[in-house]
Amino acid sequence: MKVIGVACGGYTSEREISLNSGNLIFNLIKGSKFECFKIDVNKNNFTVVDKFENNFLLNKKNFRFLKNDVSISFDYIINLIHGSPGEDGKITKKLEDLGISHSTCNSSIAELTFNKKKCLELAKKIGLKTAKSQLIKKGQDINEKEIGDTIGFPCFVKPNQSGSSFGISKVYFQRELNSAIEKALKEDNEVLIESYLKGREVTVGVYKLNGKVEVLPITEIVSDNDFFDYKAKYEGESEEITPAILPIEFENKVKNDALNLYAKLNLRGITRSEFIFKNNIPYFLETNTIPGMTEKSIIPQQFKAANKNLKKIILAMINEGLK
Repeated sequence: MKVIGVACGGYTSEREISLNSGNLIFNLIKGSKFECFKIDVNKNNFTVVDKFENNFLLNKKNFRFLKNDVSISFDYIINLIHGSPGEDGKITKKLEDLGISHSTCNSSIAELTFNKKKCLELAKKIGLKTAKSQLIKKGQDINEKEIGDTIGFPCFVKPNQSGSSFGISKVYFQRELNSAIEKALKEDNEVLIESYLKGREVTVGVYKLNGKVEVLPITEIVSDNDFFDYKAKYEGESEEITPAILPIEFENKVKNDALNLYAKLNLRGITRSEFIFKNNIPYFLETNTIPGMTEKSIIPQQFKAANKNLKKIILAMINEGLK
C-alpha cells in the first residue's frame, strides 16, 4: 500500500490556518486505498499522526518513522504548510533530495514566488501589470518623504515573505509609515511598500491534472474592512462572490494572465493568484503556491462552483504524483 503524507503546521503566524487546511484534506483522503498520515511540522519536531490519532516521531533527515518497529517512508506528500518551511521551498528541497514526490512546485520556484518583490519583478517580465513597489530591509534608514514621493499615499506596507494578511497595513499618511513598517518587520526581515490600487479585487485558482491546466471559477472579494485583511479572510468580514460577475473581456484577460503566470513560472498543483482591476486592466498582486484549504478558504469554494469534487481531484493528483 502506498504511503501518503499530508504536511501542515509550520513555523509562522499561519500555523493554525495550515493545520486546519491539513485536517480538511486528511479527512477527505484518510478512508481511501492509500495509507494516509498527517505530518505536523513545528520548530521542535515533526510528528506523524495516523487516522486513529496515534503519534509517531518523524526523522527529519530521512523522512521516515517507526510504526510497530517497522521503518516507514512516504511515497507522496501533499504540502499544505502555509508560510515557512512549506511555501518558501525548504521542505520541498528536502523532499527533492530524498526523491519523494510532492504536490507543489519545485523548491527554487517556491522560494522565488514566496518573495513578493521577486515575484512581482518576474510577473512584470512576462508582461503582467503590477503596482509600484519598494523594498525595505531591517535596519535600513527610512526616508519617509522619498517613499511618499515614489509610491504615494495611501499605500500598503506588508512583510515581503508571509501570507494570510499577517503584518499588513494600509497607510494613509507619512506619519503612519514607521509604525506600519515595524508591524511588518515582526513577520519578516524585509518589507514591501506598494502603491494602492483602487478597483475590483479578484482571485483566480489554477490547477494542473494529467497534463491539463484548468482555471477555476473566479472569486471577487468585497471586503467589509478597509482591505482584504485577516478578519476579512477568516472571520467572515468580507463577501466572496464565486463565480464573480465580470464582463467577459475582464474575465478572459485575468484568466489569461493567471494561466500565463502558471506556465511561465512552472507552477504545479493548485495555486491561487490575486489581481485588482484598475482602469479595466488586471494588476497582479501575488500568487499563493499553497493556498488555504480550510472550510472558509476560497479554493474549496471555487471547486464547488465548478461542480468538481475536491476529494476526487486530490486523489487523482496523488495517483498522478505516484507515477
